[in-house]
This record gives sequence, C-alpha cells and structure tokens, in this order.
Amino acid sequence: VVRRDFEGFQHLHPEQLPDGTWTVELDARLPGVHRVFADFATAGRSLTLGTDLFVPGVFDPEPLPPTATTDDVGDGYEVAVDAPAHGEGARRVRFTITHNGRELRSVEPYLGADGHLVALREHDQAFLHTHPEGKPGGRGPISFQVEYPSAGRYRLFLQFKHAGDVRTAAFTREVTGSGAVTEEAPDGAH
Repeated sequence: VVRRDFEGFQHLHPEQLPDGTWTVELDARLPGVHRVFADFATAGRSLTLGTDLFVPGVFDPEPLPPTATTDDVGDGYEVAVDAPAHGEGARRVRFTITHNGRELRSVEPYLGADGHLVALREHDQAFLHTHPEGKPGGRGPISFQVEYPSAGRYRLFLQFKHAGDVRTAAFTREVTGSGAVTEEAPDGAH
C-alpha cells in the first residue's frame, strides 16, 4: 500500500480466513488516494492486482523526491544504492547498509530473504516486487536483478531486517528510453 505520491509505503501480509477471504490491518491515517497491490501466485503463475483506496481528509501531495544515492533510515542506519548508468534488460541494483558508520556484513532474514525490493513507476505506479540474489544470510551488499518495465521515474523501496526491526529505505531513480538508469546531477541537469 502506498499513497499515490509515494508517501506512507506499507508492505503488508494478509491472513486467509476460513471462508477463503483475505484480511489485513493497515494504517489509514494518511489522507489521500492510496494504491493497494495484491501480489500473489496461483496455479503456478504470479499475478498482481491493484485498486485505489480513498482515505478522507486534507490531501496535499508531496513532490517526488530527487534522485539520491543514500537514504538515512533512522537510528544510525544509512543505505546506499549502486545501479548501472546504462544497459538493456535486467541489471544489478546493489544496496549497502551501514549502521553508525560501519558497513553491516549481513542482515537477518525477513520473510525468507535478506531483503525485499518494490519499484513503482511515477504516474501509473507500474509495480515490480523482487527478491535478492543468493540465499538468505548472505554477506555484504544486498543485490537484486531489476528489469524496469519502461522509461520513467521510479520510486524504489528496499526493506531489510536488522537487530529485530524491519527498516525501509526509499530512492528515486530515472530510467531512460533504453531502460538505462541515470543519475540526476545536483543542479537537476543530466
């Protein structure tokens, strides 16, 4: 669940009730239009469904944050992203996590993986959810193979677990027509 301006990201896991329906509690205090994604597999196929959820109240959309290579996720944790500037198809996106200035050598498994990555395209919120390369309990940076569906600006949400807490880092990425990721210069020029 994420508001249409990419605020209030929530990665939730519903519970199936005896009647076959699914339920989950979500934080709906942030007014505005939220996009809800249901990402699941059935009959050997992965599917994603989406719908909008309207939360009443005064809504002042936030602008998409500028591209950056680091995100301060609080409590002394910082995440750095490393992605290729050019390339076709899938490419490796690596995240290095530090705590109080020291690189974490490993993280705790979270839902069976060292991390989860959700990428959403600006405007239509095209959805991509992927898991890291390697087996849980790996060492060093968390790496993902990412294939963006098309050109545009994307918001990436990385979730990882350390010291018993799940943390979320968020990054804005620019993807060119060739599928290449580019860095935005500090003055906004490319």
